[in-house]
Amino acid sequence: MKTLRALAAFIKRDLLIELSYRTSFVLQIGGILFSVLLWRFVTRVVDAPPSTPGLGGMDYFAYVLVGIAMYHYLSAALMSFSGKIRNEQVTGTLEAMLVTPTSIGTIVLGSSLWDFLLTSLKVVLYLLVGWIAFGVRIRPGGILPCVLILSLTVLAFSGIGILSAAFILYLKRGDPITYVIATVSALLGGVFYPPENLSPALEVCSRFLPITYALRALRGALLQGIPLAGLLPDLEALGIFVVVLVPLGVVAFRIAVRKARQEGSLVQY
Repeated sequence: MKTLRALAAFIKRDLLIELSYRTSFVLQIGGILFSVLLWRFVTRVVDAPPSTPGLGGMDYFAYVLVGIAMYHYLSAALMSFSGKIRNEQVTGTLEAMLVTPTSIGTIVLGSSLWDFLLTSLKVVLYLLVGWIAFGVRIRPGGILPCVLILSLTVLAFSGIGILSAAFILYLKRGDPITYVIATVSALLGGVFYPPENLSPALEVCSRFLPITYALRALRGALLQGIPLAGLLPDLEALGIFVVVLVPLGVVAFRIAVRKARQEGSLVQY
C-alpha cells in the first residue's frame, strides 16, 4: 500500500506538470495526427505488396503504423528514466528522494510511470487514427493478447532505460547506449520494414533486439489475428529479455547510486 501511494504521488506530480504546459500537450496530439498522415502518403509511394517477405499479407501502412507506435515505447524507456534522473539532479531533489524510506526501485519506477501512461495514450491514438481515418483493420480478439505483449515489452525496454539512467547518474553526461540502441532498433528491429528483407547477417543481429519480437507479436495479434498460442515463441523471447535486462538495469543503478554516494557526486551533473 505504501508503494502504491508513492507511485500515485509520482503520477500526480508529473500529471500536474504536464497540465501546466497545455500547449505542449496539444502539439503532441497534433504531431501524432501529422505523423500518421505523413506515413499514409509515404506508403502510397512505397506501395509494398502484401506478398513482400515479412509482411505476411499485411498492408504496409498498417505494418508501419504499429511499428512507429511501438517505437514510442522504446523511446520512452530509453529517454524517460535517464531524463528524469537528470532532471532530479538539476532541480536538487534527487538526493532528497534517495534519503527517504522509499526504495530505489519505487523511485525509479515512479519517476517514469507517467511517461509510460502518456505513451500508452499516444499508441492508442495512433491506432485509432489509423482505424477511423484510413481503415486499418484491427482484430478485436488481439486486444487482450496485446496487453500481455505490451506488459512484457515495457518491462524489457525499461531494463535498458534503467541501465541508461545508471550511466547518467555515474558518468554525469550522456550515456553511451541510448543513441546506439535506439538507432539499431529502428534500423534492424522491423519498425519500418521487415527484418526478413535484410541481409542474413543483419537479420541475425535483429534477433538480439527485444523490439523485433515485440513488433512481430503485436502485429500478429492486432493485424493478423494470430491466437495467443501462436504468439508464444515471441512472448518467450520477450520474457527472456525481461529476466536478463530488468535485474541488470536495477543492479547497475544500485551500483551507480552507491558509487556516487561514496564519491559525494550524487547531485553533480
